[in-house]
Amino acid sequence: MFIKLRNRFLIVNLVIISCIMLLSFATIYFITYRNVKADIDMDLHRVAEFNLKPDGKKGNPKLGPDGGHHPQEPQGYNNSLPERSVSFTLQTDAQWNILATNSRFDMDTAFYETAIKEASSSSSDIGQFTLDGNQWAYMVQKNDTGYSVVYLDVTAQKTILTNLVYTFTIVGLVMLIVIFFTSRYFANRSITPVREAFQKQKQFIADASHELKTPLAVINTNADVLLANSEDTIESQSKWLHRIKSETERMKTLTNDLLYLTEMDDTRAEILYSEFNVSESVESVLLTMEAVVFEKDITLDYEIQPDLTLHGNSEQIKQVVMILMDNAIKYTPPKGAISLTFKKHHSDTLLTVTNTGEGISPEHVERIFDRFYRADPSRSRKHGGYGLGLAIAKSIVEQHKGKIHAKSVQHEMTSFYVQLPS
Repeated sequence: MFIKLRNRFLIVNLVIISCIMLLSFATIYFITYRNVKADIDMDLHRVAEFNLKPDGKKGNPKLGPDGGHHPQEPQGYNNSLPERSVSFTLQTDAQWNILATNSRFDMDTAFYETAIKEASSSSSDIGQFTLDGNQWAYMVQKNDTGYSVVYLDVTAQKTILTNLVYTFTIVGLVMLIVIFFTSRYFANRSITPVREAFQKQKQFIADASHELKTPLAVINTNADVLLANSEDTIESQSKWLHRIKSETERMKTLTNDLLYLTEMDDTRAEILYSEFNVSESVESVLLTMEAVVFEKDITLDYEIQPDLTLHGNSEQIKQVVMILMDNAIKYTPPKGAISLTFKKHHSDTLLTVTNTGEGISPEHVERIFDRFYRADPSRSRKHGGYGLGLAIAKSIVEQHKGKIHAKSVQHEMTSFYVQLPS
């Protein structure tokens, strides 16, 4: 599914970019073509004006022995004629018979006749044709004796346009190849979070279904036992009822946790934030858990810096401390120890909860905050956990723009760190 999504993205991206490139290249080519055509027309007029004498009669400028301009040529000759232009003028009668030629280059009669034939066969006074491998532009001017036709070699200008097309084609293909691989790279990177989120959602649904399936099976089994002994008194069947109630409570806890996580993920959920004494909140949680710690024969040490304030939700921060302490108590063996510190750390507040015990293997440390994830499923189920507590703690911390992470040394200790902005 994600491969198809990526390929569709690439196709759409390449089509859009190709259209933009084609439009850009076509615009550049059109502008260049118009400019070249305008230059050619201007050069034709300049050649035509150059071949007119000041009195308006046509003449044939003479060349000196060295091929340069004759000293008696009209002043301004070099400035009027297009630089390095190859041009000539043919004078014809009304039937297009050549009467005179005006050219700086030696060309044979067949060449002139072919050039006149091209001009006479066209219905336009300005045109272009190919002759002997060169591109020529011409302009026909009608006069008293017939026609005056000016010819100009435009091979260089046409070559520029041809090279421009080749350049656009090569550059366009190279750019499309580069864009394809670049787009593919970024498409893969963009799809990765979507794929991960989709996989997590599938896993979340599968895990939730699995967790709900067990208590439902227990409830259904106990209900069948009650129905099979319908004539017995409630008192004699109380153990089955207690099991049903116990599993119902487990399902209630699970569904409440799932609902809470859903609300935390919903950015539209309105959470009331205010300034509160977070030191007192942390201490109040410890006071409620002292009995549990004492009952399990665990040593509890804590150090709380007084009068620290935080902008957030007091009840949610208490829930984070409760989750971390409950997690520490569950996995601390008798005669073990738990330590809690809460103090100012630079511009933030830092909560640290450490407990002795088996610890967590390195491959599990990064994933213990995932929903339904258990480093040791058998032990977690024994303690009644669903793998949602740390996921809830992480969601709350992130809602408060904080960070949470864990460090563990196997067979020694595990520490959780919560850093919250003051």
